[in-house]
Amino acid sequence: MTRPQSSPVAVLGLGAMGTGLAVRLLDQGVAVRVWNRTPERTAPLAEAGAYVASHPADAVAGTSAAICAVADGEALGAVLHGRGGVLATDPYPGVLICASTVSPEEVVQIAGDVPKVLDVGMLGNRDHARDGELRLFVGGQEAAFTTARPLLETLGKEVVHLGALGSGMRMKLLLNLLMGVEVQALAEASELAAACGLDRQLVLKTIAGSGFASPVMAFKSRRLAAGRFEEPDFRLRLMAKDLMLASKQAAAVGLSLPLATAAAETHVRATEQGLGDQDCAAVVRALAPKPGTDT
Repeated sequence: MTRPQSSPVAVLGLGAMGTGLAVRLLDQGVAVRVWNRTPERTAPLAEAGAYVASHPADAVAGTSAAICAVADGEALGAVLHGRGGVLATDPYPGVLICASTVSPEEVVQIAGDVPKVLDVGMLGNRDHARDGELRLFVGGQEAAFTTARPLLETLGKEVVHLGALGSGMRMKLLLNLLMGVEVQALAEASELAAACGLDRQLVLKTIAGSGFASPVMAFKSRRLAAGRFEEPDFRLRLMAKDLMLASKQAAAVGLSLPLATAAAETHVRATEQGLGDQDCAAVVRALAPKPGTDT
């Protein structure tokens, strides 16, 4: 049996997933040090016993592992190398865990020559993070993985070491590509149904109960039926980013992925329409019938 995590852990970035990870660690009796760009998100964790740091370097002081769960590559670079960053002045002696979804090449570039670094693709939502029910796909050297495994097994019900650094991000982008295409297909079917005079909720219920629906489609069908996209499980702008990253990965290896490309374009357009901070199921709002079209 893998030994439990005992030493302090830093969590950098307190969005939905970062907050869930921090809550899970606190619930398991782990000492947690947190930092967030906007400090108001730290208050509930401070009340739960977390140490609130003034900058990332302060957060990682005395820790054995630091989990970066920020939104994108730019934010990750700032957390690691910016003013007050984890690596701004001194090397980090613990295991640096990149749980931010960025390009695999970006992980390698940003990490530089850090001796112990892992990239972790997380499958699940904020509730899974809070309850230790994530599935974690890990890239990085075997020695770093072995060191971090007790921590990872505290956070996830399944922990898979895929191989070299960048592998975790590649798996995460593949999974998000599938989710983005599936949710857009569901949104398109529901919008076509409504435009043709069918009852949207009945159609969504039928799809969700059929053999055609994946678990994520059944889950998102409830949001589409209610038209409720606030308090997102996964923000639309982040899905747009990940679909674009997947498309760029495909182009780099000479693959044409028409579905991924089309989904990326739709999600970018939806973000430009102001839907970026809503749930990714809000992509349906970018599919409204053209004015003057007979339905």
